[in-house]
Amino acid sequence: MYRNQVPMDDDGYGEIKLDLLGSWCLRRDGVVVHVATRQQRLIAALAIKGPRLRNYLVGLLWPEYPDSKALESLRVSVHLTSRQVQGLIVNEGRLLSLNDQVDVDLNRIRAQARALGQAGFGAGAGSLLDELRDAQLLPGWYEDWVVFEQSHLQQDRLRIFTDIAARSLALGDCGMAREAAEAAVGIEPLYENAVGLLIRAELQRGNPAAALRAYERYREQLQEDMGLMPAEPVRELLAAVLERQQNVVKERLVPAGDSWLGGQPALNHS
Repeated sequence: MYRNQVPMDDDGYGEIKLDLLGSWCLRRDGVVVHVATRQQRLIAALAIKGPRLRNYLVGLLWPEYPDSKALESLRVSVHLTSRQVQGLIVNEGRLLSLNDQVDVDLNRIRAQARALGQAGFGAGAGSLLDELRDAQLLPGWYEDWVVFEQSHLQQDRLRIFTDIAARSLALGDCGMAREAAEAAVGIEPLYENAVGLLIRAELQRGNPAAALRAYERYREQLQEDMGLMPAEPVRELLAAVLERQQNVVKERLVPAGDSWLGGQPALNHS
């Protein structure tokens, strides 16, 4: 805890929660606090980036401004935020940060993912999957630094989903593996590892038709977007399924030597 920081509840600030996923929302003791866009950007930057020097923040938030004007914009933003939401920002001169008692949804979920990852996910995987499935960071914000953080979160989600799928398969939880792999494919349809996990999950669930559909979607998009065919490891996952399909087709064919067919095979309708 920084030297000027005290627990919010002890100083009468109440419980402050900040949501950055889905849409911006700041609440104090359950009541929504409305702040101007300029203050929202500052609060979001401190929540995502952590404690930062003033010079860093002015370059991040007001890159188009001269230094003097950017510093003044930062000073005003800090002043207005501190008046409106006491205890939210910790001001240590050149260094600014959020009070570490602020509950930020993005940081909470990332901490949960780290803890579960170290423990091998297990029982908490389902709730984490639900929280991350549609998690979008500050949608509608297009500043360069926000777009970078949005991409970073997408990569985190992709990694977590594939980890959950792989570990769930190893534990024999094919349903969870399928859900997690589908979520990963939803983020990156051409991610070979995620597609392979989805195919394996469907096969272990005894659903080869769904596995084949997943493969065909991947194959068609890979061909369309990149002009490539699936790699051998992915094709090998379905080798047995494709072989069984070919055998079924062969069994439905009347032997080619039958004279009444002129030596040509035909479908057996019996």
